[in-house]
Amino acid sequence: MRIILDESVPQKLRLLIEGAHTVVTTWYQGWSGLKNGALLAAAEEAGFELFITADQAIGYQQNLKGRKMALLVLSTNNWDLVKGHMAEILAAVRTVTPGTYTEVEIPRE
Repeated sequence: MRIILDESVPQKLRLLIEGAHTVVTTWYQGWSGLKNGALLAAAEEAGFELFITADQAIGYQQNLKGRKMALLVLSTNNWDLVKGHMAEILAAVRTVTPGTYTEVEIPRE
């Protein structure tokens, strides 16, 4: 699966997801600073299948109907919390399908 990480998530997450997937960051793609609508459109056009973000408002700000790409939203971007919940994140990555919106709730311990 081709996955792109939003600027709002810890970029180290890429290293924990790579392997069976191709994972890049918006920065690597040269898309830093693109607003959500333009960023989602660019990612879909480039063939990405999953967009991972910590932007809690993306589901309200963007019309997700008709998207080919799945969106996965993390409830926090705190690296220590994120890396402690990789099992849940990887499970969500395995189950997403095109056009879906999935949230991973990461408790603030």
